[in-house]
Amino acid sequence: MDKKILILTGSPRKNGNSDMLADAFMKGAQEKGHTVDKIEVAKLNISGCKACIMCWTKDGACVQCDDMAEIEPLLESADMLVLVSPLYFFGVSAQLKTVIDRFCAYCVGNCKKSLNIKESALIMCGECDEERFFSGAIDTYKHTADYMKWKDRGILIATSVKAKGDVLQGDWLTKAQAFGTRI
Repeated sequence: MDKKILILTGSPRKNGNSDMLADAFMKGAQEKGHTVDKIEVAKLNISGCKACIMCWTKDGACVQCDDMAEIEPLLESADMLVLVSPLYFFGVSAQLKTVIDRFCAYCVGNCKKSLNIKESALIMCGECDEERFFSGAIDTYKHTADYMKWKDRGILIATSVKAKGDVLQGDWLTKAQAFGTRI
């Protein structure tokens, strides 16, 4: 079955390592016939959740008027969500975490539109040479997927990737593309 996949990237670095990993994953998924949209959330103006619980009291999921409104229709129609981020102080980037925090609107009792997402995946890269340094981000992702009732389709961690272009060393892009073909 062809899926609608939404990739959210969290790196503020244009054409950086995590962006290349996302593109490789996307290529693999498209080869299998899936429809894939990619949004670079760091380019958008998205404010953090204010915990006001005013979700759905206006036209959209949130009362804040920001670029999250551009993401909402894609979130609501996607079958699968792929989160892609560099490792920032043992977690995903603040830009991506801000978007994840805004998923709160889809968990409140007065939610007017639900998410169609049934599956998710995580792709990360960072300069650390051991996957254990990614455990905080991985745990957050796993707890989020569990809470949202998404089936985890896998995690790809590209270690020892720091400077722009380091992901080109080794077989990280091949692994990301293969990951996309397995979805």
